[in-house]
Amino acid sequence: MHVAGLLTLDLRSQNAQTTAKGTPKQIMLAPGTIHAGVESPFAWLRLAAAAALGTIGSVGMWSVPVVLPAVQADFGVARGDASLPYTLAMLGFAFGGVAMGRLTDRFGLLAPVICGAISLSVGFVAAGFAPNLMMFALAYVLVGVGCSATFGPLMSDISQWFDRRRGIAVGIASSGNYIGGAIWPPVVQHFMSTAGWRPTHIGIGLLTIVLTLPLLLVLRRRAPVPHAASQPLLAGDNNLGLSPGALTILLCVAGFACCMAMAMPQVHIVAYCADLGFGVARGAEMLALMLGFGIASRIGSGLIADRIGGVATLLIGSLLQGLALFLYMLFDGLMSLYVISALFGLFQGGIVPMYAIIVRQYFPPREVGVRVGVVLMATLFGMALGGWTSGVIFDLTGSYSAAFVNGLAWNLVNAAIAIWLLLRPGRRLAQA
Repeated sequence: MHVAGLLTLDLRSQNAQTTAKGTPKQIMLAPGTIHAGVESPFAWLRLAAAAALGTIGSVGMWSVPVVLPAVQADFGVARGDASLPYTLAMLGFAFGGVAMGRLTDRFGLLAPVICGAISLSVGFVAAGFAPNLMMFALAYVLVGVGCSATFGPLMSDISQWFDRRRGIAVGIASSGNYIGGAIWPPVVQHFMSTAGWRPTHIGIGLLTIVLTLPLLLVLRRRAPVPHAASQPLLAGDNNLGLSPGALTILLCVAGFACCMAMAMPQVHIVAYCADLGFGVARGAEMLALMLGFGIASRIGSGLIADRIGGVATLLIGSLLQGLALFLYMLFDGLMSLYVISALFGLFQGGIVPMYAIIVRQYFPPREVGVRVGVVLMATLFGMALGGWTSGVIFDLTGSYSAAFVNGLAWNLVNAAIAIWLLLRPGRRLAQA
């Protein structure tokens, strides 16, 4: 039980034996480690603020697809060139996540949140004033860095505010970017159609700062320090017989592989529906369906992880994602694709947050931020390369059948790593 202001009873005698005069020995009270924030109402308030911040920061991920046609027309460039801002935003997100994770480990969550908010705001305002595509794309590097502060660091931080309910807490914190996927595209589209893409970018830059400021009051407190008994094992011994570096690399490979598989439906479902004759609008609806069920997946996977652990939950998600990919290969009817897309979102949404839970279980708290950032960087590379690879396979074969097979193969790599970790001799999940 976690009690605010916990006091440790220091019994000088093991069984409170009496003295020679028959009087009880004095029971000494010594102040123990205080965990006022863990599993407390304040921790839940902080979790709500983290989810809100994740929703705000995710605007950088969802704005580019909406404004891409207008930017392309305004600058008079090809579609491939107009996609450069999204690529640079993802690179900013990937490398920024590692830097923000290190800031989280050293200074707490407040530092990366402030840096991220400034980067996000400056990036959007600069994009609104960009005179050409290159400057617009470079501005989105700052946008990507700002977004990175509202994903990995939030999961790293919130994992230290919860113990028994850590899985569900991380799942909720990571849902912000999926919630943003439901909110931001129609908002951006509305203001872009009424005011233009430049004022919309400037407005978003100012709005993100205004919305973030109140949340700083809740997020300024540093995570509580766990008592020694609940600490994960120190670096060099993680119960798996692997060095910290080796385990991190293994998780990076797993993250890269799962997102290589994940990218096929997420990136190409709209084009796939168009090729089948169903139209782009139907594909967009299926993508929205994936994101909606992905929110439920992240929360549900967190609940499961609280019961069976992060590695086992990762394996379940990986196997089910592979099943959904296999179903895409078997059925291509309109209603079938709607159902499979919903299942795919339900199966895959909880996979990425599991890496944050696994890192928290096997590494000391002081290393969680940067290691989560490194693993998430690998997942982003997997998403980027997976989307590109699926397109290349389509160009070479004229269909997406081989692309689904490629995704399924990468998914098996992820599942194999999860099984190997689960069956490691001497495996003992650290209960931090």
